[in-house]
This record gives sequence, structure tokens and C-alpha cells, in this order.
Amino acid sequence: MRLSNRWSMQSAALAALLLATTLACSSAERTVSDSAAGTLATADTVFAKCVGDNAGLTLPAGVCANVFADSIGRARHIAVAPNGDVYVALEGTAPMSTPQGAAVIALRDTTGDGRADVTAKIGTTGNTGVALANGYLYVDEGTRIVRYKRGDNELAPSGAREVIVQGIPLRPGHRARNIAIGNDSALYVNVGSFSNSCQKKDRTAESPGNDPCTELETRAGIWRFDANKAGQSFTPSARFATGIRNGMGLTVRPNDGAVFVTQHGRDQLHDNWPKVFPTTTQYQANNPGEELLQVSQGDDFGWPYCYYSMEEKRLVTAPEYGGDGKKTDRCEGKKPAVAVFPAHWAPMSVLFYTGNRLPAKYRDGVFVAFHGSWNRAPEPQGGYRVVFQPMAGGQTSGEFETFADGFAALPPEQVQPDKAKHRPVGLAQGPDGAFYITDDVGGRVYRLTSAGGTGSR
Repeated sequence: MRLSNRWSMQSAALAALLLATTLACSSAERTVSDSAAGTLATADTVFAKCVGDNAGLTLPAGVCANVFADSIGRARHIAVAPNGDVYVALEGTAPMSTPQGAAVIALRDTTGDGRADVTAKIGTTGNTGVALANGYLYVDEGTRIVRYKRGDNELAPSGAREVIVQGIPLRPGHRARNIAIGNDSALYVNVGSFSNSCQKKDRTAESPGNDPCTELETRAGIWRFDANKAGQSFTPSARFATGIRNGMGLTVRPNDGAVFVTQHGRDQLHDNWPKVFPTTTQYQANNPGEELLQVSQGDDFGWPYCYYSMEEKRLVTAPEYGGDGKKTDRCEGKKPAVAVFPAHWAPMSVLFYTGNRLPAKYRDGVFVAFHGSWNRAPEPQGGYRVVFQPMAGGQTSGEFETFADGFAALPPEQVQPDKAKHRPVGLAQGPDGAFYITDDVGGRVYRLTSAGGTGSR
């Protein structure tokens, strides 16, 4: 009897141990499922294994991806609410484009599996920008920035549409009116140029530049408004900074409120100026560099008078204003870039990551999403990826590295904008540290985390 009791006690203890182990494994599996991982990382040099194919992406060891949402339309910029709801701007302002049926699509994951299972549509016609601040959802409609009051757990905001800024110039030229909102409720708006290089006849061989370039009065810069004030109108006097051809990557750094923007550099140096750059089209393929800029009130970054020469490693005078690829006479006093990337990659968004669901080194720098080039011939097209630029003390601290690649789903020599399966646009961080990337070709939203989910170095 005592043996039987002891065996029963031992059996009960063993059963309890097995149950605890099962529950622990189940808990670990839930954690792993949430981060798309197979096993937890246990050391700096050991990485967990991702489940599946990472949605077709090539990622650093220990970083996993899954498709959060797919085929949602022309997905541009993205914002994530404190409760995890995801808001994606849908571009509906492109000429001859298919109506998107909404300005923004809202996405919610109710099961915790890292995939959206509830959606809602907001507004009618969107553009590129979207942001969350002060209890409101802010939306770029092209000529207007509007907002909707949003309750903490409302997927579709219940508040009425309210116009914050109206009369923003839209056509011709660059149409994105992407936005960023500071902790002081400053509303920053990108208003890109309507021309390539402010020529008297746009994109025409040997047409000189307008001097001065009066386009700068209302285009090619960042404008600043009050995010809390309805009924504002676009005016030249609200310009915050100038000389930025198209600042599609616009953000406010969380720790200090500094404004950063990426610039889309100009095109057609050889095509329009074959006598200045006569030998091959290679100079045009490799120039100008795409720039990451730190923007303060009154800054001038040089467009259209200057561009960044990858050979000279500095701003040089544009051929429309007498430049030869080396002169710098029109660039005195223009603010230099913080970082420079390969020509024509088309930087679409930037993100300072502060979460702990990616390896900790990614908290010391900035991510940039590159839509991809169309005009690097005869060189292969480039971009179509997300890169990480290390930074320290507000300055770059090393070369950029590719973080996420494989969006185009083609061999590099075959990549063209009309053949790429996906092209990255928007970047955002969720409240749990998950990293989101949007794609405006396939309408996909990717969700990335570290395999272990701890973010340890």
C-alpha cells in the first residue's frame, strides 16, 4: 500500500511536471508563433529559426517576417495605434488610377497570430500620408490634410472629418503630401516639386534653369502647420525648409523631436546635358546620391541649383545653372546631408526604431525604405529594399546595410518597376515593437519581429 501510495504520489508529481512542461511549451509556441519563430534564441551567436519563407523576403539572421495583410490596394504610408490597430493610406490621386474605395484602410488582428482579420475603410480618396496623434487619425487627401477623432479602441474613427489644412498645391509633379507630427503638435507636410530641375522647359535637353526658381515659393520644401488647429490654409509663409525636391521620407525623431527627411534626387543629367556629361550614361545612372537630411527651421538644401555628386562627395552646381559636375559656386551655404545612398533608389519613408522585437543594434540608427529606380540604365535598376543606416550622436556611424530585400521577387538583372512583384513604401513600429512595411504594387503589409522576440544584442 505504501509503495502504491508512493507510486501514486510520484505519478502525480510526474504528471504535474509534464503538465507544467506542456504549458510552458505551449506558451513558448504562442510566443514563437507571434514572432514567426521556430525556437527561442538563447545566446547572442545563436539565432532562432523562422517558420515559413519569411514572406519571400531576405532578412538578417534572427529576424522573421509574415504577411499581416495582402491585396489591400495601393498601400502607401502606415501608422500603428497604441492598441495595435494598423492604418494604411491608399493612393487614389494618381492620374488614370483605379479608385481605391477609401482614403485609408484600417486593419486589426483579433487573434494575436500576426495577421489582420478585421478591416474597415475610412474616407473616400487618399494619397500617401497618414499619422496618429492627439487622439486623432490624420490623413493626406492630396490638396488637404484632414483628421478624424478616434477613440482608444475604435478601429474606424467615430469622429467627423475635419479639415486641418486646405489649398495645398498638388499637380503637376510630385503628388505625395506625406506628413509627420511632432510632440509639440507641429504638423510637417512634404510638398514636392512640380518639375525635375526647374528648367524653363521641363525635362528638355539643354533648357536652362529658371533663375531664380520661383517654384520654391510654393513647392520643393517642408511646410509646418498646427496639428490642433482646423481651417488653416496653405501659404508660402508657412514654409519650414526649402530646396528639397521631394521629401517623401519625413519623420520626427522620438528622443529629441528633430525632423528628418529623405530627398528624391533629380533625373536625366546625361539625357538633358549630353555636352556636359558626354561619354556614357553611367554618370547619370550613378548620380545624384539620394540624401537623408536633418531639417531645422529655415534650412536650404540646394535644389534645383545643386545636387549631390557621388564622385565629388559633396553638393555641386547643377548644369541648368552652369555646373559641370565639379563646380560648387551655387551651393555655398546649402546644408549638407546626414547620409547619402545610391542614385535613383527613391527613398519613400524613414523610421527610428525604439522597440525590442528586433535585435538591439537596430535602435542605434534609422531605417529607410527604397521604392526602387526606373532610370539607372545601362546599370541594373537598384533599390527595392529596406536598409538600416547606423547612427551615433545624430551622425552616421558606418555604412548602411541592407535589412530587408527580395521584394521584387526577381533576379537583380531582371528587376524593372513594371515587373517587380512588390515595392516597399511605408515603415512603422507597433506598440509591441513589431516592424511593419507596406508595398504599393501587391498591396501587401509585412510584419517583422526577431525570432526570439527579446531584442538582445
